[in-house]
Amino acid sequence: MTGMRSYGDPCGVACGLDIIGERWALLIVRDLLLGPKRFGDLHAGLPGISPNVLTQRLRELTEHGVVERRDLPPPARVRLYGLTDWGRALEPVLLHLGRWGSQAPAVPDGRLGVDSILLSAKAAFDPARVAVSDRVYELRIDADTYCVEITGGSLHISRGTAPSAPDATLATDLDTLRAICDHRLTLAAAVDSGSLRLDGPEHARQGLADLLLAPFDHAPSS
Repeated sequence: MTGMRSYGDPCGVACGLDIIGERWALLIVRDLLLGPKRFGDLHAGLPGISPNVLTQRLRELTEHGVVERRDLPPPARVRLYGLTDWGRALEPVLLHLGRWGSQAPAVPDGRLGVDSILLSAKAAFDPARVAVSDRVYELRIDADTYCVEITGGSLHISRGTAPSAPDATLATDLDTLRAICDHRLTLAAAVDSGSLRLDGPEHARQGLADLLLAPFDHAPSS
């Protein structure tokens, strides 16, 4: 951990910032909350970070026990980066920070990544608004698949297919999803144009749409 700066303060806040306070560190954790990623996928999801800085942050987070590396055996020969149990414990902190930051008076221009969109849905989840206690959805966004499970009033989102037949599925591309979240396109128009497909019984389709778009369910600013 040579070269890493420290506040030299035993307070838990300062100790936490010693580990995740460097630029990009917390965003790397954010992009690993839904499951492990390859280096190239992490780099693609973090516009503005250089490969060298990403390598350095991953090394630091690994040394601190927040991130772990896993090499898949042949023929895959792929190195994955994922969160340790201790790293995953940062999820409520990040969700709360996201809710707090969404109220910022000025929001920078830029495009939301798929991880940010799905974590926004998780941060906005309100079990009181859910009509059923258990439900499983599957999202297919470009080449990636995500499983969304509501169990006992809790919401869990992860990369991968649903463990059982989903109640509803949604398939689209990230640009279409962004356009819907930004209110540049309605869900109905996306379905009519064929750029988004929503399958399942009507009540389950509606539940999935409400869940996904809840954080963006406001009138666009003028």
